[in-house]
Amino acid sequence: MAQGKNRKLLNKRVRKGNKGFPIATVAFYGKDNKTATKLVCAIIPYQGAEPEVIKKWFNETDIRKSEIILNEVLTFIDENSAQTVGMVEEILGCPHEEGIDYPEGESCPKCLYWKGRDRFTQEMVH
Repeated sequence: MAQGKNRKLLNKRVRKGNKGFPIATVAFYGKDNKTATKLVCAIIPYQGAEPEVIKKWFNETDIRKSEIILNEVLTFIDENSAQTVGMVEEILGCPHEEGIDYPEGESCPKCLYWKGRDRFTQEMVH
């Protein structure tokens, strides 16, 4: 994956490891396992807390290559005083939300790649 300045800065923040709370989590989603079209950054303020602030970005092309969006993510992380940044490089599933974009308990009708597939291992589960 090509890396611009902001991608390198984000990766550097991740490599620093656990520096305590607040923690920022960065996750990518897409209609398949190749192109991330959604990025979600959540801020967890303290141990055991639910995320207090969540921001979502969307892009038609691979969001991981958008220097503008990655700059906005870095700004969001800084604005929320996150000490630790955790990020999974892989795409973690469909960008659509169960119960919002399609009914609870069903597969997304727009993202057939993920139907019956484990979002973490990307292996078929049924």
